[in-house]
Amino acid sequence: MQIPLLATFTCAAQLAGMVTISGPGASGWVHLQQNGHKMRVTGEIRGLNPNQEHGFHIHEFGDLSDGCMSTGAHYNPFGHDHGAPSDKNRHIGDLGNVKADENGVARIDIKDCVARLCGEHSVMGRAVVVHYGTDDLGRGGHDDSKKTGHAGGRAGCGVIAYAPLRLLD
Repeated sequence: MQIPLLATFTCAAQLAGMVTISGPGASGWVHLQQNGHKMRVTGEIRGLNPNQEHGFHIHEFGDLSDGCMSTGAHYNPFGHDHGAPSDKNRHIGDLGNVKADENGVARIDIKDCVARLCGEHSVMGRAVVVHYGTDDLGRGGHDDSKKTGHAGGRAGCGVIAYAPLRLLD
């Protein structure tokens, strides 16, 4: 298989994105940083159900005209079933769960090798959504487990926008 040089060099650069999360059940910020073939997602989301995991995904549209509902489904250009971040075949947007502490604050630090801020299937301009429920990672046996992870309604969301690069350890 030949990989076009343009695609190789396009994703080799460091890029950053920023998201302001807002919605009926969550507020906060998320920073995404692409470094080669790895994307690091950091942030803090408040207002979540305390001591609970919440589904955390990249959705297909950066459209907030109807709040979080207009962001569409999980970003899934290859038509895979929903899965865990560690699964080989999953939606590009499947980032798993974030865990809220006793005060309802989730501190995020995720490293992902599937989602990208650049290239043909870039997540730039799409939406990050945090859900009210826990993502079952496609293994829950519910009717919607293989599509949404049975993560429930959308607590908050925001659009991934280009941001200045900052160095993360």
